[in-house]
Amino acid sequence: MKSFRKELTFRTTTRRAFINITPQVEEVLATAKIQDGLCLVNAMHITSSVFINDNESGLHADFETWLERLAPEKPHSQYHHNGSEDNADAHLKRTIMGREVVVAVTKGRLDFGPWEQIFYGEFDGRRDKRVLVKIIGE
Repeated sequence: MKSFRKELTFRTTTRRAFINITPQVEEVLATAKIQDGLCLVNAMHITSSVFINDNESGLHADFETWLERLAPEKPHSQYHHNGSEDNADAHLKRTIMGREVVVAVTKGRLDFGPWEQIFYGEFDGRRDKRVLVKIIGE
């Protein structure tokens, strides 16, 4: 069995964003030259997320609205965590959206269901954040 590891870096210009990272993960898979196995993609920061869903702008707007209702950014004073930082909401949003995904690799390709894509969710952006791609298989 082979193993391949690569880190991707993202920097958003906004505090919150959803980025389709499927093309970057597919590039890593092509470099790994693994035909059958598993591909783990995980956020390496506690205020960002990796998840699988549909690449549809209305759905992404719905995520934003839903998450903001569940864990509103402001007022910052509503959170015990906030003090020198103002990102408690980002920690909660990450918990809801998840840390990682695992996708099967079959015949050298990500083995998705219909409409599935991999997304990076940023909830406290405007600085470099890393995503780990780890592929194992043969």
